[in-house]
Amino acid sequence: MYLFITQLSLLDIILSTDILPNLLYIILHDGRTMSFPECIIQFSFFSHTETSECFLLTVMSYDRYLAICKPLHYNSIMSQSNCIKSAITIWSLGFKITLLNSMSLCSLYYCGPNIIHHFFCDYLKILELSCSDTSWISIQTYVVGLIGIVAPFMIIFISYIYIGITILKIKSITGRKKAFTTCSSHLTVVCIFFGTLIAAYLFPEKGQLDILSKVLSLFYTVMTPLLNPVIYTFRNKDFKKAIEKIKS
Repeated sequence: MYLFITQLSLLDIILSTDILPNLLYIILHDGRTMSFPECIIQFSFFSHTETSECFLLTVMSYDRYLAICKPLHYNSIMSQSNCIKSAITIWSLGFKITLLNSMSLCSLYYCGPNIIHHFFCDYLKILELSCSDTSWISIQTYVVGLIGIVAPFMIIFISYIYIGITILKIKSITGRKKAFTTCSSHLTVVCIFFGTLIAAYLFPEKGQLDILSKVLSLFYTVMTPLLNPVIYTFRNKDFKKAIEKIKS
């Protein structure tokens, strides 16, 4: 779990570095001018971190599933080598999906509008600037969304159904509490991240709903990286012991 939390922290750092400086500049100067390559680069880092985090949270849910539902098999399945392979696979999948999206955007023709009404270069916002036929990209977007967002979310959902059933079978209240505490931090992060990510792309961006979509985007680009360290840190026993030593 600590290896996966390290990967999550690294993804959050990259995402914050990619989004926050641009966001602060836009707020202070009421907008910003970016070249097309800069916009694609910003989107690429954003896409890679968000996609990789979807896969990472899925692997973390499987880790919690094994720890609670299959404890005797946990050490053999989640060995150090398997965890490292999982981390490499997560970053590789995120890179491949990002490369596909970036190449698709670069293959389009841009002729007219050049203003993005957002605080970062989002995929759909860049598509709106294109004068080319984007119908084939729309199909690609749905396929990538199913692979990168919907499928991971469904796996996490099913994992927690099994986890919930297993916890309910535990007779002692102390055992139930301990088992629930084991996955509560991860479940909180999943709800915030996937909840806002899915909601942001479900709302049609018109009028006030456009503003709501931007607010939701703030959650999974700014608030989630901010809250993740807090959620995991303050529920960590080692951290609590260290704080108690400092106080004493």
